[in-house]
Formats: sequence, C-alpha cells, structure tokens
Amino acid sequence: MDKDNLQKLVVQGLAAMKAGSDVAAKATDEVNNDARHPALKAALEEGNRTSRQWADRIERAVQQAGPGEQQDNPVLEAHYEVSRRIRQQAADDTSRDLGIVASGQLALHYWIASFGTMASYCGHLGMEDVARDMKACADEAKEADAKHTELAEQLLSGN
Repeated sequence: MDKDNLQKLVVQGLAAMKAGSDVAAKATDEVNNDARHPALKAALEEGNRTSRQWADRIERAVQQAGPGEQQDNPVLEAHYEVSRRIRQQAADDTSRDLGIVASGQLALHYWIASFGTMASYCGHLGMEDVARDMKACADEAKEADAKHTELAEQLLSGN
C-alpha cells in the first residue's frame, strides 16, 4: 500500500477516535449519575481517568500524524444513544447497572479495535511513539473489559 494513502487513513482514523473521545467525555457524568452499585461507580471513575489518558494520547498522535478534517463518530454516538435508552428503560437498579456494564464493554471493544488498528498502521509508517501509545491504550482497554466481566459477575451474584 502506498504510504501516503496509509498516512491519510491514519489521519482520518485518529480524527474519528478524537471525536469518539469527545462523545465518551460527554456521556461520563450522565452514566456516573445513573450507576448505583459502589463497585460500578468506582470502576466508572477509574475508567474516566483512563479515558482522559487515552484522549491525551490520541491528541499527541493527531499532532504527530497531522491534523485532519474534523470528524464525527457516528458509531460511538449511536452507542451512546443506545446506552441512554438501556439506562432509561431499566426495570431496577441492578438491571440498570448491568446495562451500564454491557454498554461499557461494547464501547471498550470499539476502542480495542481502534487502538489496535492504529498501533499496527502507525508502526508500519514508522511512527513508533504513536504505535506504542496506541498499543498501551489497547492493552488498557482489554484489561478494563476483563474487569467489566468480573463486575458483571459480581452484580449478578448480588454482591
């Protein structure tokens, strides 16, 4: 593949990821307010700190790759809307909390794929610092996903 075309793809992808990071930041307070279980609230706080680190890494990557056109992220915007509906329609606190966990895992899977893809593409372009940052983000998202699974089990067992 032509490196210029791959560079353009990276710039577009990072712009979409930056927009996705903005969507996640917008949803943070709303989701935190809807959560009830203390372990879920703690996990959300940890996730919010991590997502701010991801936003910083994405911003550094954008600076290195070059600015692209401002993008929307229709994937995460749609996911945010579905998450809102799940939370609004929950029959009880536990159902709402489990819906938050499930929605969080769906978002994490988006981030795992996005960060992994960018790590690969940036590595191919010789952008080793960005590739390393994106790989670190993907690894953190995978860890968070595993923690969400454990949290769901905890909620399901009534603890």
